[in-house]
Amino acid sequence: MAGSIEIVEVSPRDGLQNEAVLVSTEAKVELVNRAIAAGLRRIEVTSFVNPKRVPQMADAEVVLSALPKDKGVSYIGLALNGRGFDRALAAGASEVNYVLVASDTFSNRNNGAPTLDTLTGWAEVAAAARAAKIPTSITIGAAFGCPFEGEVPVERVVEIAKRAAEHGTDEIALADTIGVGSPADVVERFTAVAKALPGMRLRAHFHNTRNTGIANAYAAITAGVTVLDSSLGGVGGCPFAPAATGNIPTEDLIYMLNRMKVETGVDLATAIEGAKWLEGVLGRQNPAMLGRAGIFPPVPKVA
Repeated sequence: MAGSIEIVEVSPRDGLQNEAVLVSTEAKVELVNRAIAAGLRRIEVTSFVNPKRVPQMADAEVVLSALPKDKGVSYIGLALNGRGFDRALAAGASEVNYVLVASDTFSNRNNGAPTLDTLTGWAEVAAAARAAKIPTSITIGAAFGCPFEGEVPVERVVEIAKRAAEHGTDEIALADTIGVGSPADVVERFTAVAKALPGMRLRAHFHNTRNTGIANAYAAITAGVTVLDSSLGGVGGCPFAPAATGNIPTEDLIYMLNRMKVETGVDLATAIEGAKWLEGVLGRQNPAMLGRAGIFPPVPKVA
């Protein structure tokens, strides 16, 4: 098991994208700054998508321009196509996360095209990214199951990963977009992708829809994954994921890793404070557990 795990904070993008009430640009910038204060150094800050389809991300360029540039933080912009990549590049994103989807039906709903067409688009984006010398990652959505087609064969996931890697990428993430995977599924799929792509850096993105997210994160670590996505407060969800309840909470994940003596560089108390602040912005209690249960052993109060 790895002695350290890198955390990618996704609350500003995946955490907010499905919120019905628009979150202000100022609040999004504050959320990123609170994540930075907690020690998070890779943050998916926004997505460069059609604002009519995802109104919450309509201020992508403004958010990115308002973020501090002197903190040693990599700001990730998500893109679904070449236009999104061009916008992310022009806005000054540190890296771009390009999304493919494992099933054609979900891909048509989410990306506006079947999976093979989006792979063709990725080939063009990958070439442009190399020319611009900007790091990229691939996220394969619905890698553990599709709300429209049901089970997704592991062979399908491996094939998409291989075809994406042919054009070059720094990292591949498998996403349980609708929160249906189990620890056994996690080990099976990451082991299969690692075997097909030796040396590829692998990342995991789990949703906690069926309360398996933290267990799946542990399984991913045992399978050799060294990068995990999470969201302050556990907020988030895909518009096409039925009954979405959120991502795995950053603070819950950090607590588990701390108890396992796995380094993350994240200050747990500050992460909890950020998640509680976010509750005020959203006007509701977050699904995360640690903010309610507290750190163990308790942190001594300074007189």
